[in-house]
Amino acid sequence: MTKVTQHLWFEKDMEAAVRFYTALIPGSSLSWISSMPAETPSGPAGSVHIAGFTLGDQNYMAIEAGPLDAFNHSFSIMVECDDQAQLDALWDALGEGGSYEECGWLRDRWGLSWQIVPKRLGELMMDPDQAKVKRVAAAMLKMVKLDIAGLEAAAAG
Repeated sequence: MTKVTQHLWFEKDMEAAVRFYTALIPGSSLSWISSMPAETPSGPAGSVHIAGFTLGDQNYMAIEAGPLDAFNHSFSIMVECDDQAQLDALWDALGEGGSYEECGWLRDRWGLSWQIVPKRLGELMMDPDQAKVKRVAAAMLKMVKLDIAGLEAAAAG
């Protein structure tokens, strides 16, 4: 079977980021950290660092090799939370030193974009009652950090 792995390019502090992410996201682990033993276009032997890790059930690799392209919204990591307490904890931890955005998006201190969403949002958005879905979507679009009670209230009308 083909294996798919997301790859993240960090300008600096890759190890700190990866250790932070894997400690924070349930079901995650750091598999390995290494440095490139050969000279690369990014620097001499040993200056480029790489890591393999999982976040939840997703495979990732990361490289720290200096500036190239900054992270942007075209790639984000979405974390689906079981309840408001988990959502709040991840929101606060990932957003510290970063910035918060509309609709449950934030950028962490390394510039990586995250979507921190409640599992319940997906359930509400798949409801067969399209009027309910429209109310939920309208409520979500007004939120920065997503609030399950607010989404439920919108669903109820």
